Amino acid sequence: MKNVVISALMVLFIASGVDASQKAGCELSQVGAVEVSWTGYKTEKKVGVGGSFDNVLYTPVAKSGENFRSILVGSSVVVDTSTVNSKHSERDEKLVKFFFGMMSAKNINAKIVDIKADKKVKDAPRTGVVEVEIEMNGIKKIVPMAYSFSDGVFEAKGDIDILDFSASKALSSINKACYDLHEGKTWSDVAISFKTKIEALLCNVKPL
Repeated sequence: MKNVVISALMVLFIASGVDASQKAGCELSQVGAVEVSWTGYKTEKKVGVGGSFDNVLYTPVAKSGENFRSILVGSSVVVDTSTVNSKHSERDEKLVKFFFGMMSAKNINAKIVDIKADKKVKDAPRTGVVEVEIEMNGIKKIVPMAYSFSDGVFEAKGDIDILDFSASKALSSINKACYDLHEGKTWSDVAISFKTKIEALLCNVKPL
């Protein structure tokens, strides 16, 4: 009789089209702040100069959810450019005055608008592309950023061109202010990245 009951339950379960792993549920939770970093380039040899921002206001679309999409898409950040930090105070002062100070707005706004996962590879970090709408100098652009998720850290990396944000004035200004140090060459492309910690509870992480 016991076997008959078990068999009947299995038939009902299969007929309902419910997958056991999905039924168990999954919860992802963001913990800690969002770190925004950048790398600019100078001289003909394209020497990298990196830094971050001390004041980044992050507004999550949800504190927890069943996948990356539910907790990331719709989330936004406001970056206070006056808090740029390259670990060199004189350089930071020049960036604030001669670069960000030449733009129409003090802050950089960004919003995650989409996320697409790569095919899952066993025992490898989760990867994919997250699309971020960046507003700088009054111009909005969608920037694709490659992401990886490993050991509880979600990190995305991409590139922007300052000229795409109508910031040639700012680029010329910082190049003039740092002419000798940059040997007359400041590149318009900038590498950008952000990362945050995400805890996976109750089950394995779903890519989307």
